[in-house]
Amino acid sequence: MTINKLAIIGGSGLYDVEEFKERELISLLDTPWGKPSDEILKTKYNDNEVYFLPRHGRGHFISPTKINFRANIDALKQLGVSDIVSVSAVGSLKENLPPGKFVIVDQFIDRTFAREKTFFEDEIVAHVSMAHPTSNGLMNACEDAIKKSNIDYQRNGTYVVMEGPQFSTLAESNLYRSWNADVIGMTNMPEAKLAREAEIRYASVSMVTDFDCWHPNHENVDVQQVIKILLSNAEKAKVMIKNLIDNYQSHIDPNDPTNNCLDVAIITSPEKRTKETIKKLGTVAGRVLNK
Repeated sequence: MTINKLAIIGGSGLYDVEEFKERELISLLDTPWGKPSDEILKTKYNDNEVYFLPRHGRGHFISPTKINFRANIDALKQLGVSDIVSVSAVGSLKENLPPGKFVIVDQFIDRTFAREKTFFEDEIVAHVSMAHPTSNGLMNACEDAIKKSNIDYQRNGTYVVMEGPQFSTLAESNLYRSWNADVIGMTNMPEAKLAREAEIRYASVSMVTDFDCWHPNHENVDVQQVIKILLSNAEKAKVMIKNLIDNYQSHIDPNDPTNNCLDVAIITSPEKRTKETIKKLGTVAGRVLNK
């Protein structure tokens, strides 16, 4: 029987879930890509094993572009994680998405350019499908948890991922609005792409902190104002996370395409795959490379 394990990757404002009393901090795991952002919290909540990783590190000392996304995903895969829910702070690109509202993201537009975006960089080439980058079953679990938490939310939305750490110019913000995007942030790419390459189901819950700079009444995004909303959103997110842990197992789709996407993704001939590279990819792709 397949064992499902859930991990939460916490973004700005969400560095811990203090209500988890059974706690084990796993020291920085070694991966072929370096160290993850911080120690990973292993806990049990209502007999469900769950992991928590603060994306920016506890105390928020890692800039968006400097996050070691590959090490984070590899480390979680080493721990047997099958499902990741990202909880991220974002700016709103639409009037009907005010600060405090949550968005269950189902699409991304990747505007980043200074990040390592694949595990398959040397010798072994793989092309995974990203047409539907989030897991529908996991999105259902998030929606159920958000409803139980009485949080105002929107199901489905497009997240523009920008490089950062600077906020958008007004021209950029209006451009993204013309694309009918819903929210803008700095961290879900290449995270979602790497999770797919590692055959880990992925969902993203975005917590709106501001209206970006397009809104005439909010032309300047102020960090202090954002932090105030961040703290409020983080408290709501902690309630959502506990509800999610309780319900997510019942929503997992055994036929989710993420589960075996590497079966049809690796294009490199077997004779070109060196033992060294196969070993390097052992955690994320060992299921198919070690056959």
